[in-house]
Amino acid sequence: MRCPQCGFEAATGATFCSRCGQRMVTPRPEAKHEFALAKILPSWWQATGSFLSALVMAGLGALIFVHGRSGWPLAAGLLVLAWMVVASAVLTRRSTSWSITSERLIERRGLLARTRREIELADIRSVEVDRRLIQRMLGLGSVVVSSAASADFSIRMQGVADPEAIAETVRRARLRRLA
Repeated sequence: MRCPQCGFEAATGATFCSRCGQRMVTPRPEAKHEFALAKILPSWWQATGSFLSALVMAGLGALIFVHGRSGWPLAAGLLVLAWMVVASAVLTRRSTSWSITSERLIERRGLLARTRREIELADIRSVEVDRRLIQRMLGLGSVVVSSAASADFSIRMQGVADPEAIAETVRRARLRRLA
């Protein structure tokens, strides 16, 4: 291997030239590893209406079953319907998630057919927090992250717990990424 500085023929595999001290091999670039900062799911409070309606249906079904033996098909139907409403609320919550990594913000939606949207942290234009009165009382809110790459491209995290902390996590990750 020939030294690029002085032309001396160095030993094969040498890192530095033994004559002038010039680096013979350029170092490998440092590998950057992306790591997760946070995974966010919609709050259980989003499913409160579903849970309450399932509770009413289950109570009605139990009441019909206790007071009239002839109404057991209706009671069983109400109990099954209540179970389906609860299962639907759980699946709806699990079908949406957001991940903040050291490089990007990722939104995943859907159970069978999945949709995935990403915004690079370096491309974030703005981070907004929206909280209505009831959401503030429950500690919920929405975080909207807009991309500088496109005027209409944004990721909206609706019904998340502690939206201020999520927005701050996105802001800090963006500043670390830009540094």
